[in-house]
Amino acid sequence: MAAMSSSERPNVLRALTRGLKGRCPHCGEGKMYWRYLKVEPACPACGHSLSQYPADDGPAYFTILIVAHLFVAPLLLFPVIWQAPPLLMVPGALIPLGLLTLILLPRIKGAFIGVLYAMGVKEADQALHSADLAE
Repeated sequence: MAAMSSSERPNVLRALTRGLKGRCPHCGEGKMYWRYLKVEPACPACGHSLSQYPADDGPAYFTILIVAHLFVAPLLLFPVIWQAPPLLMVPGALIPLGLLTLILLPRIKGAFIGVLYAMGVKEADQALHSADLAE
């Protein structure tokens, strides 16, 4: 795929999908991570700077929201959760939920970076917002 110019920004859904796959939101080919959650400074395929997107706490909040509301809350409706011995239920619940969180976190972080890319939000934009707060 040929590299896109900066004016050819993909739509939010395409950038989000590329991020979910762990690919560069700009070209969709280069890998986004060089470690578990460490974002490549630049895309190895197109050279797009990936380190300019401020994905600080947002992905962790969305991961907790998804895991807690879609997986934990429905489990609490079953009486077996409340009636089973705690020594059995605590590890039986925490281990799968911990694994699910670790599996979802890089995907959600990629999607978050993809949305930031599609919306044009960059680390340099933070100066605009901090100037508004100082006034």
